[in-house]
Amino acid sequence: MKFEAVIFDMDGLLLDSERPIRDAWVEVGRELGVVLEVATYQRVIGRTMKEVHAILGEVFGVEAYQRAASRVADMLEARHAARGYAAKAGAHDLLRWLGGIEVACGLASSSHRDKVERRLAQAQLLDFFDALAAGDEVTHGKPAPDVYLLAAERLGVDPRACLAFEDSENGARAALAAGMQVILVPDLVQPGEEVAAQCMLLSSLEGAPELCGEWFGRRRTV
Repeated sequence: MKFEAVIFDMDGLLLDSERPIRDAWVEVGRELGVVLEVATYQRVIGRTMKEVHAILGEVFGVEAYQRAASRVADMLEARHAARGYAAKAGAHDLLRWLGGIEVACGLASSSHRDKVERRLAQAQLLDFFDALAAGDEVTHGKPAPDVYLLAAERLGVDPRACLAFEDSENGARAALAAGMQVILVPDLVQPGEEVAAQCMLLSSLEGAPELCGEWFGRRRTV
């Protein structure tokens, strides 16, 4: 089918933010004498902040987790507040291509709205989007479909006519549950066979523009 709109995830897909955030948590864990395995951290990718707190709280313990979260926030503020997180390879080119063929773009992120707007603006990506939906604007986070359904509603497009771009298995499950077809561009974690079989896999966003004509049935006008 030909699609009418695209809905993107943000962290790990458009922005190279998952690695520095993961590394900060692992570093702070070492400072506090807590071993945070990379595999354990990967469980939080694509989750709501409430779920992230629950998972990491089990690792650090309630009191140590509060200290760790504050330390991680300070570390990330010092390292990334001024310039933000870099855009992933191909992100700007793909969004420009979509603008050139007049395809509406939405965003469905697990992050809070203020972080979404700030991070996109710092990466010079915010102006490409016609609608945003954030994790603090829905009741259920990914892998529930809520944030994708909200993004589609704000775009005014039937979810079944939206193509979703994701990097995580939880995100892909959310978009699939919303009735969308999914382009999966794995970042830190490779998807399981079940989810991978339901998605189209790309190694990076750089290969996406050449497929836009097939996906949207439109030629670039600018």
